[in-house]
Amino acid sequence: MEEIAKQTAQFLKKQAVGAIPTETFYGLATDPFSDKSLEKLFLLKNRPQHKPILLLIGEREQLYFLVEEIPPIAERLIEKFWPGPLTIVFPAKKNLSDYLTAGTGTIGIRLSSSPIVKAIVKAFGKPITGTSANLSEKPPCSSPEEVIQQLPDLDFIVDYGYLEATSPSTVVSVVNNQLSLIRAGAIPFKNILNLFL
Repeated sequence: MEEIAKQTAQFLKKQAVGAIPTETFYGLATDPFSDKSLEKLFLLKNRPQHKPILLLIGEREQLYFLVEEIPPIAERLIEKFWPGPLTIVFPAKKNLSDYLTAGTGTIGIRLSSSPIVKAIVKAFGKPITGTSANLSEKPPCSSPEEVIQQLPDLDFIVDYGYLEATSPSTVVSVVNNQLSLIRAGAIPFKNILNLFL
């Protein structure tokens, strides 16, 4: 796995865009701090510019380079559900690309529980993108074959076989310390709400 992670990191350093397995479906990894890489990702996915791109981190410390603040409500969610399939939307640092935030001033971040994601982020030395590896509005992909069918022009695919997930990550916002559901997913929202009862 370490060798695969190193090879993948080399691709990412050359502004490549490729598919990697996550704890849910295959995701598209590229360098989130390179506008050229992000432009390529949007083109490959045929993704509208007004849709933000989530980031995958390998350790909690990487949050501090990406977000303006970690609201108290987020602290509890992180404690309970990270690493895992919960994407949390935070107030974004001002220097993050508009490609990532879509001009919303917010950024979606997940501390992945996937060992391969953690290894790639560690080898790359910084966060990576993790938006689903599919054409915009098409279903997410569980296998490399499905990815190739939708996105034949990717620079690389990390083949982890068939992924068993049936739901994407749950996405919640914690902006202004207010909890709201953006997308239902692998963690039922009621389980998240129960944390605050």
